Amino acid sequence: MRKLPPLNSLRAFEAAARNRSFTAAATELCVTVTAISHQIRHLEEQLGQKLFERTPREVTLTDLGEKLYPGLRDGFDRFADAFDRLRDTRGQESLTVTTTRAFAERWLMPRLLSFTSALPGIDVHVEATEELVDLRRSSADVAIRYGHQPSEDLSSALLLQDMYCPVVSLGCATTSSQEFDEYKGMPLLAYKWFNRGLSGPSWEQWLQAAGKPPIETFRISWFNDESLAIHAMERGMGPLLCSDIMTEDATRERRLIRLDGPALPGFGYHLTYLQGRRRKRPVARFCDWLHAQAAEFVEQRPARAAA
Repeated sequence: MRKLPPLNSLRAFEAAARNRSFTAAATELCVTVTAISHQIRHLEEQLGQKLFERTPREVTLTDLGEKLYPGLRDGFDRFADAFDRLRDTRGQESLTVTTTRAFAERWLMPRLLSFTSALPGIDVHVEATEELVDLRRSSADVAIRYGHQPSEDLSSALLLQDMYCPVVSLGCATTSSQEFDEYKGMPLLAYKWFNRGLSGPSWEQWLQAAGKPPIETFRISWFNDESLAIHAMERGMGPLLCSDIMTEDATRERRLIRLDGPALPGFGYHLTYLQGRRRKRPVARFCDWLHAQAAEFVEQRPARAAA
């Protein structure tokens, strides 16, 4: 017979270690912070050693805690996978993917029909949000994350790498000119980044790299959302500097014009999921399909030199 500490103590420790916070663990498990502290203290008494170093501002794992955490984390992941597989055998299979609004709208959704047509027995749920979703605490099975380096307890693979180029709608001018100066009387469209830490490519950087007048000589129209800025550009409001992944399909279909000039290096889109989650059949099929779609996209994409 296995000799294990109480499950509640193990759950409390795993949640606190993963969140690096007793308060976050209490919120996740719907108990009080006092209850979390009590369960962890009980586990420490059984082990005869401390698992956390506690200070007024934070808690950190001791060496013993660092050794214990990965095994418990993986064990709870296997529990979750077992119940997911059980649910899959009872009816329609499904998976949930979370990603940014712009990527969902501009890249994923136009391609999703090919997946559902090829695998009609798998329902795909899409959650579009700019928030960084915690895969352990949400219903999402996989995430397509932009610019975020995944944590060590998540599996991740680079899906796409983007470049930033200025584009305009065909409705911006009577000719299909690719010359930036053709549109200098229009405002430059720009959007504010939800994640300020990414420090994405800017018009100021592009103008300098292209040898154009400084940013102060142009009008700027700001949007608080990437998708809104793209819609404004498509309706002829002016040029937009944005990820080529968002506009490549429309450019290839000659609905948009890419302006001549440098391409600024952007960030990567990473396909991310909990370790072991790919054993779930819908997730495995979806991940394989995503990688195939990304490879096809890259193959059709014109080569560009970075600035």
